[in-house]
Amino acid sequence: MLYSILIMLVGLLFSRVLLSSAIIFFILVSFVHKNFLQQLKDFFSSPLLWSMSLLFLIPLVSGLWSEDSAHWLRIMRIKLPLLLLPLCFAGLKEFRFKDWEKIGWIFILLILGGSGWSIYHYLQDIKAVHAGYLQSHVIITPLKNDHVRFSLLAAIAIFTAIFFFIKKRNDYNTALKLLLIITIPGLAAYLHVLAVRTGLLCFYLSLFIFVGWLFWNKKHLARSLALLFAIIAVPVASYFVLPTFKNRVRYFNYDIAFAKKNIYLPGSNDGTRIISVKAGWDIQQQHPWTGVGFGDVETEMGQWYDEHYPQMIPSDKILPSSEWVMYGAAAGWPGFILFTCFIMFPFFVKDIRKNIFWWMINLSIALTYLFDNGLEAQFSVFVHAFVLLWWWCWLSPISKVQDVQEVKRLNN
Repeated sequence: MLYSILIMLVGLLFSRVLLSSAIIFFILVSFVHKNFLQQLKDFFSSPLLWSMSLLFLIPLVSGLWSEDSAHWLRIMRIKLPLLLLPLCFAGLKEFRFKDWEKIGWIFILLILGGSGWSIYHYLQDIKAVHAGYLQSHVIITPLKNDHVRFSLLAAIAIFTAIFFFIKKRNDYNTALKLLLIITIPGLAAYLHVLAVRTGLLCFYLSLFIFVGWLFWNKKHLARSLALLFAIIAVPVASYFVLPTFKNRVRYFNYDIAFAKKNIYLPGSNDGTRIISVKAGWDIQQQHPWTGVGFGDVETEMGQWYDEHYPQMIPSDKILPSSEWVMYGAAAGWPGFILFTCFIMFPFFVKDIRKNIFWWMINLSIALTYLFDNGLEAQFSVFVHAFVLLWWWCWLSPISKVQDVQEVKRLNN
């Protein structure tokens, strides 16, 4: 089981086929055994597991009023891990704390490798990349160039490294400590070179909460002040030092100026996203109780674009660029409200709700959905399910008895 999880992580970064194959194998191994009924009971007795699966249930029920059944089925296939992975993780009680820790180290190493691969492509033609940042293009990344999701994973890798350094550094040798010391600023620098707003927003807001937690608990006040200063100073310094970061800011200001004037700019990034949210919101207001069904959102959005922006090019006709609005357009206000509840629920999971790193991970994932429809794509559905389930299993005292004391220590 451990190896299948590690293969899934490799597939996530470098091969969609490998990811799909590893998920299928992981599901089969998790379901085909004599204790499956007990696993099912554990699933229903764990609020985090069944609440995550309800993100699959809402689109499933919307099939009752979705006219485009073929598109609805495609969406259900994409969202299927939201149902199956929680069921699988309910049966991983044989995993010990050390197993989840190994996954953390492999995750860090993979993100470091993926970031290095990305920087390598950047260095091949620096001038072209800098020019591209003035036209909404960014450096190529793993995950089939899904830079939003990869920036999120880079931020989570930083939090994982900080977690190791704070909680476990006394258990590690000099080489591992040095790796952590390199990873934290190295990936932070990469996030600023990549200059994707989603990753940076998750990174800085989570760090800000982390600093607040340090002050609240009166821990390492001098270091906390230094970190707070860095949160303010590093973005400013990045603007003057990193051309990609500076050009990204310049393009954002250029792009948002058209959006403020409600002027459609073909090929725009933020302008198109804002228009898509307006479209989804209008559809939700027109169908407040049921929405139009997940199968018909794309069709309804196309009709709205044709009516309000007939000059819009096909590639700009996207789904609502907010998962909240996506669920609202598809399932009305009930879908919008339920989505909010299911996204907020993990923050209050028993036993680990006071762990600051659990809050940082959940905040990062939740923030992405404000400005992105992440749960409508295979990679991001897997990232959502896997990251939360991994950290939940890691921090919860659900392992064997000999690991419980270790878990309690890490949650303090």
